[in-house]
Amino acid sequence: QVQLVESGGGLVQPGGSLRLSCAASGFSFSSSAMSWYRQAPGKQRESVAAITVGGSTNYADSVKGRFTISRDNAKNTVYLQMNSLKPEDTAVYYCRTVLVISYWGQGTQVTVSS
Repeated sequence: QVQLVESGGGLVQPGGSLRLSCAASGFSFSSSAMSWYRQAPGKQRESVAAITVGGSTNYADSVKGRFTISRDNAKNTVYLQMNSLKPEDTAVYYCRTVLVISYWGQGTQVTVSS
C-alpha cells in the first residue's frame, strides 16, 4: 500500500534551518509528482512546494528563496530544505502525492520560536 512517512521536524530558532524528508513506498516514486503542504493551528492546509517527475519545482510566494524541494529517486525520498525560518513557518508539514486520489503522510511538526 502507499505510504508516505515524514521526518526531520523539530524546534528551531528564527533564522535557523531544518531539512524535512518524506520516505515513499508502495508506488512508482520516480513516476510521481510530489509536494509539501503545511497546516498551522486554526488555518487551512496550504501548498508549500511541489516537484514534478522531471524535477521542475514551484513554491508558495511566502517561502520562495528560503525553501528548496528536491527528490532522490534512488532513495524514494523527497526533501524540503528550509532556511531562514520564521515564526510564521510554524506548522505541521505534510508530503503528498496524487495517484488518482491523494495520499498524505502523517505530518511532522515544525516549530520556529526563540
